[in-house]
Amino acid sequence: MNKTAWIFSYKLKKGVCEEEFIGLTQKLHDEIISKAKGFISWEHYLQGEIWTDFVLWETEEDANRATTIGKGKEVTNNFYACIQMNTCRVLISKLIKKY
Repeated sequence: MNKTAWIFSYKLKKGVCEEEFIGLTQKLHDEIISKAKGFISWEHYLQGEIWTDFVLWETEEDANRATTIGKGKEVTNNFYACIQMNTCRVLISKLIKKY
């Protein structure tokens, strides 16, 4: 079983401040994502206006199963309401080799 990452890139909607977004992300992490089976970590990176998130899971099955855990929940909806969804790119990639 290989570790697997969700790799997201996106831009925030105009008017969403970084502090507000990080607060919403923390809430989503604390209430939903961190409680999912196989969750390891979630990291934010920022280059200019493009955010990139790396969410690491113990297995590919855990990562795939977790794609729907927050569906329909207010905390999840609040997080996604901050993102320009037309800029969102998603990969679910399993670890092949770490150097």
